[in-house]
Amino acid sequence: MPSVSPRLGFVQCISPAGLHRMAYHEWGDPTNPRVLMCVHGLTRTGRDFDTVAAALCAEYRVVCPDVVGRGRSDWLADPRRYVVPQYVSDMVTLIARLNVEQVDWFGTSMGGLIGMGLAGLPKSPVRKLLLNDVGPRIAASAVERIGAYLGLPVRFKTFEEGLAYLQTISASFGRHTPEQWRELNGAILKPVQGAEGLEWGLHYDLAMALPFRETTPEQVSAGEVALWQMFEAIQAPTLVVRGAQSDLLTRETVAEMVARGRSVTSVEVPDVGHAPTFIDPAQVAIAKQFFLGAA
Repeated sequence: MPSVSPRLGFVQCISPAGLHRMAYHEWGDPTNPRVLMCVHGLTRTGRDFDTVAAALCAEYRVVCPDVVGRGRSDWLADPRRYVVPQYVSDMVTLIARLNVEQVDWFGTSMGGLIGMGLAGLPKSPVRKLLLNDVGPRIAASAVERIGAYLGLPVRFKTFEEGLAYLQTISASFGRHTPEQWRELNGAILKPVQGAEGLEWGLHYDLAMALPFRETTPEQVSAGEVALWQMFEAIQAPTLVVRGAQSDLLTRETVAEMVARGRSVTSVEVPDVGHAPTFIDPAQVAIAKQFFLGAA
């Protein structure tokens, strides 16, 4: 992981329940008009992209937001707004803050769904789109796996105990060194005051599990139809990256995305499930090749 820290910024966004601040981590020349947005998965933070940002910040102004409810961003007054349309609205506000007309987009899991939602809009600012282990169809087994831990009020006596827990639920990320695991999951833990003194908890609003758990099978089916419609409307060149052992994005769905999309290619990362972390140099090279045309 890189030793240089990004700049931290905040932008004020709005939901029907009021205003909230979204944090973002920024790398590279702040005047560079070439912007790469890197948007994380469901319970992660923008710091997941430190390695990618360090590798690309010479060519890009790399911006890695903490999606609302996570990391350093505010929590929403109404947890039912923890949904993709709200996240897309927040990203439009952030892009306006950056004062650019176009962005390239690197979205992991939920971040990819947000990217699809934005890229599928008329007059979208998204120029290129990398979808990291996500598509319009999400396997039910993965939803069940994520639902088993999402929103659990877990507490840990020590930071190391918290890291061990996070490594367990992140096992599908593939092999990483102990230092890489620490860098990946350190930002997910925060100090909290417990009954017996300082403890460690998770760095996201546990209430975000509410819309996840309230979704009916009928809503899931309707949502998939809407996602396919958005995906088919995307005009930006799109790269779908799949972890070879992913339980969320199947090979069949990737093939359908390539067939139904306008300009879609795909690549599979061996020995990884959901989702590739893009810390390994070979994975970083995939992003470089797509965004910059460089090996």
